[in-house]
This record gives sequence, C-alpha cells and structure tokens, in this order.
Amino acid sequence: MECSFRTMVTVTVILVLVLGFGTEMGSCKVVQFIFGDSLSDVGNNKYLPRSLAQASLPWYGIDYGDGLPNGRFTNGRTVADLIGDQMGLPRPPAFLNPDVDEKVVLENGLNYASGGGGILNETGQWFIQKFSLYKQIELFQGTQELITKKIGTQAANKLFAEAHYVVALGSNDFINNYLQPVYADSWKYTSTSFINYLMSTLQDQLKLVFFGLGPMGCIPLQRVLSSSGECQEKTNQLAISFNKAANNILANLSRSLPNASFRFGDAYDVVEDVIYNPQKHGFNNSDSPCCSFGENIRPALTCVPASVLCQDRSKYVFWDEFHPSDRANEIIANEIISKLGFLRPNATDVPAAAPAPSPAFGQTIKQ
Repeated sequence: MECSFRTMVTVTVILVLVLGFGTEMGSCKVVQFIFGDSLSDVGNNKYLPRSLAQASLPWYGIDYGDGLPNGRFTNGRTVADLIGDQMGLPRPPAFLNPDVDEKVVLENGLNYASGGGGILNETGQWFIQKFSLYKQIELFQGTQELITKKIGTQAANKLFAEAHYVVALGSNDFINNYLQPVYADSWKYTSTSFINYLMSTLQDQLKLVFFGLGPMGCIPLQRVLSSSGECQEKTNQLAISFNKAANNILANLSRSLPNASFRFGDAYDVVEDVIYNPQKHGFNNSDSPCCSFGENIRPALTCVPASVLCQDRSKYVFWDEFHPSDRANEIIANEIISKLGFLRPNATDVPAAAPAPSPAFGQTIKQ
C-alpha cells in the first residue's frame, strides 16, 4: 500500500521524538527529519547571514568533534543527537548545508530546525532571519517533491512513512513572544487565550506524537531577570498549562488518525528534577550558565570568545542562558529513551560519544 506523510509538530523545551507511521511495505534504512528551534538546530542559522540567533562563535561545539562551532547551541550534542544515536539513526545534516543533495537525504534525512523559530510565524522576529515551523514544513514538502522525482512515488512514500521525526519547539513562543511586552501577543492575549491560540495553530500542523514543555522559568535567563534569582513560577505554570492542553490535542488526534502512532512524553518532571536536585544527577550548578561574562555582566545571551567558561562543563546543567549542556542533554535523552522504550530500527553501531569535556586551547576558566 502507499502511505503518505502527514504534517506534524511536537513541542518541548528539550526535544521531541516522533515515531514514523507503520507500514506494510517492508523495512529499509530509517532516517530522521528534524524540526524545531535552537535546541535541535545543527547549522541552518549559520547559513542565514542576517540571523541574530547564531552559534557560530567559540565556545559553542567545544566538546563535539574537532571542538569548533558547528551550529549547535550547546557545547556538545543535542538531545535529538543522543536519542538518534541510541536508536542507531544517522545524524541528519542541516537543510541549508551546501553539501546536501538527494543522496545525502536518502542516507541521513534532513534537519530543518532553526534557532529562534516558533510555532507562530511572529515568534522571534527580532532575530531577523529564522525558520518558523510553517516554513520548516514548507521546506520539508519541497524535500518530498525532490525525493519523489529522484526515486519515484512508491519508494518515496515508503521512505517518508518509515522515517522518524524529531521536533523541539515551543519555548520561543513564550520566551521570545508572549513574555515580551514589545510583541502584540503579550497584551492581545491572556495566558489562557494565548495557549488556546497556540493549540489552534498546532492542530493545523500536528499529526503525530509530541513531548511537553519543560520548566521554562528555570533557565538561567529567566532566573537572572527575576528579583530573587529563583525560578519564575508564573512562566513554569504556563508550561504546565500548555502541556495539559497539548495532551488533549494528542488524544483527539489519536481518535481521528487511527493508523498513526501517537505517544505523549512529558519532559517537565525530568528536567525539573535535574534542576532542583542537581547533585543527584552529578551536577553542582543548575542555576547559571557555564559560558558567560561572569555574574556581574548578565544576562549575556550567547556564548562568545570573550566569555568565561566554568571549570568543569560536565557539572553544569546549562551551557548558556538558554540551552542545556551536553551532559544535561545526555541525562534527559536517557530518561526519555527509558520512559518510552525506543528501539533501534537500524542495525548500525551507535556513534561515538562526544569527548569528555576538557579545557580548550586558549580558553578562560572561571573557578
């Protein structure tokens, strides 16, 4: 039978892993298609010359491969990298990578994620250039057409039906939209009506499984902007309300699309436990970024060459003001794999882990 891909989105502060549709067409190599924001961007914004959401400077990527910036907004791997590795899936390159062609797509899939992107087109406008989810879906549809021309309709339907889809998206719609008074949405909607607005938008985009938002009020940027330095509970309550509404949408989709595989993975409790009980997970800091200008010059929104690095990157939950460290991503990924019981669809070796964090040549260490 022929299976057609149905457009989808999954939302989370950390990640979303979406299982592909079941098929009776037999098995082949399974690839990934990744949608999202900076939590899963692997270089698309690097090729957007006017984008203000960039991870192109040291010390981003310091614990990945050759230690040079690669477009990931962390020191090492993303959660999507880690879960894909454990499932034996190839790491898909950025859609805008100039080396991408049809062969690369067939072997690895593609990553459309873009730092600053959101569910809503208006989210993250001050980053100037970024891909919203609508744009990412449009780019994916172009990929479908390209691959169909290359290998034919039946083979293309099989590829996309059996593929896995990762989406890490949603936090920007709050942090870089609703919670910013310069955006019309901040005064146009109440918290409840804004979540309803997001849900109605998601209903048009979503056709598969999604994970919920994590405790957004506990990222370093939200803490440093509060008067107490503690987590902003109002922001966390927005995430909890969002998750409840999103779970209801998933239940409705499960009834309307019985041939698809739907699962809801709420990452909130996992991330919250890491933040509030860091020692339990091997960390000694969960409230400030490893890479920053120091306590007296915050928030410095991104990590830059003049930033000061923490002494041991494996002991910090957050890499910069927004994004988890490689070690935190690893713990979150392992928990999600354990909770949802993901299996390896490809009989391939797991890619080597990122090298253990160690000081890079010329970097400054904060004690």
